[in-house]
Amino acid sequence: MYAIVRDRGQQYRVEPGQTIRIPLTEAESGSTLEFGEVLMVGGDQTLVGAPLVEGARVTATVGDMVKGEKIVVFRYKAKARYRRRTGHRQRYTEVTINDIVLPGKKAEK
Repeated sequence: MYAIVRDRGQQYRVEPGQTIRIPLTEAESGSTLEFGEVLMVGGDQTLVGAPLVEGARVTATVGDMVKGEKIVVFRYKAKARYRRRTGHRQRYTEVTINDIVLPGKKAEK
């Protein structure tokens, strides 16, 4: 079974037991996070929302806060002797998907 969830404008295809990286959140490590915006649930029966599947939700456990790969930005202007080298590392929160709860079904523990 899988689900497509939306979190702060980004969509993720998730399955139970999967670990994903989402943009940094204020949640503490080890706490439970719930995605309420479920766009689709697939598997034995497919439920497609319009735009959301009513009553469906995905629960996850918050893991570590990690940094992504470094992105190097180099700016150069010919004939002006202008060179700037900067970088950026995006910060993420790793979450492990626990369960996909369908409408009318209790959460498994």
